[in-house]
Amino acid sequence: METESPGFGQNTKINQRPGGLRRLSLAMIATDRTAEGFTGLSDGAGGPGAVLAAFKAAAPYLGLPPRVVHAVDWLFRFTQRQDWEPGARPVVWPSATVQQADLDLGVSQTKALNRLLVELGLVVMRDSPNGKRYGRRDRSGRIIEAYGFDLSPLGVRLEEFRAVAEKGRAEREAVRQLRRRITVARKAIEQIVETAIEVGLEPGGFVREAEEARRLCRRLGKEERSDVLAFGVTRLEDRHGELRQRLESLIIQRRGGAQKDVETDPKGPENRPHQYKYKPNLNPEQDTVSGIEKSSPTPVRSVAAVGKPGLRDGSSGPQTGRGEQKPARQDDGTVLRITPDELVRLAPRLRPYLGRSSPAWPDIVEAADWLRHDLGVSKPLWGEACLAMGREQAAIALAIVSARPAGHFRSTPGGYFHGMVARARAGELNLGKSIWGLRAQGRSSGPEKAAPRHCGPEGLSIPQIST
Repeated sequence: METESPGFGQNTKINQRPGGLRRLSLAMIATDRTAEGFTGLSDGAGGPGAVLAAFKAAAPYLGLPPRVVHAVDWLFRFTQRQDWEPGARPVVWPSATVQQADLDLGVSQTKALNRLLVELGLVVMRDSPNGKRYGRRDRSGRIIEAYGFDLSPLGVRLEEFRAVAEKGRAEREAVRQLRRRITVARKAIEQIVETAIEVGLEPGGFVREAEEARRLCRRLGKEERSDVLAFGVTRLEDRHGELRQRLESLIIQRRGGAQKDVETDPKGPENRPHQYKYKPNLNPEQDTVSGIEKSSPTPVRSVAAVGKPGLRDGSSGPQTGRGEQKPARQDDGTVLRITPDELVRLAPRLRPYLGRSSPAWPDIVEAADWLRHDLGVSKPLWGEACLAMGREQAAIALAIVSARPAGHFRSTPGGYFHGMVARARAGELNLGKSIWGLRAQGRSSGPEKAAPRHCGPEGLSIPQIST
């Protein structure tokens, strides 16, 4: 357009560009070409709801901001199913005023958002000759004429959106699994450090490795890519394997010859003569009662003579902190007049943790240490029980708790065991009575007449032996 404006007696012509036209960019041209490929949705593709769902599922993995997703969701309010059929065009024409009010945007923000939708390849702007948005439908609801937002690019990219969403979900699941492996490896390394401290090894090197693992975990916590996390997980798991091998080798070296060899052939060879591993004794009577009486100036005293069960010299075992004495293991392999085999029969929950069918008391103590996890008994409480009662009696007490039914406890089995430890410290615990109760409960036949009993010096109910 040319205009004339007088100035100092001369006529000046000024060229002005017409206003109100939309400026095109390469991204907008590419979106327009994408829209030209729309031929309608197939019967199996679904309607506009399927297109919107696929777009919203893929939006997080495409890096689209929430305002773009919200705007596309809002535009789909104005489209109908027949607009996506072959031969039709999904165009919507909400006015700028309605868009600004519904999206709570200003004039400049609305224009910037519409341009962003086009440059992202989501919509195409169909402009009318007068620059306004409007449209008309026939009686069947099909669009006759429309100017506004053309949603065809979204329909063309339907399969792309579905593939992106599927790949994104797989990536997210891979990241979740890798983060879980990171946590497992970190805790395993910390457990190795605690084990090294418990067995008395020098923890310095293990602590440094654990600190480096924690720093690596903090760095990996900010990563979202599965390939980076996979590299970090491999490093953590390799470090855990190295620390575990180092710990095992140090423990074996520390134990040295104290570690007993495992008997791989307990029944002996089938086709070879039996080999006696004990040392022959030239004086077979020295280990008998008569031999001891002949060689010892002090006669061997029986349990009845000393008045309490105990060792051969009359003592009853190790001293407790309260000046009392705890019954020690008898010569016949019993503790509190019960054998390991009988204890396993009375408390069958010990059996899964035993390594052999005929256990000794060290096997019972080790099995009880494993069983305490099922009963909710903490490691500090187990240590207190071993100090208060002795390891074998603590194992017996734990076995008694395991044999009780669930309704026997007011709170938990661990709390019940805590009360037993407290009574043992106060000198009020009577395990012998509990053992006899288990025996009576475990009898498969009818009730038998119990022999008269008297109370021993340790508070243990002992059957009265008739002479």
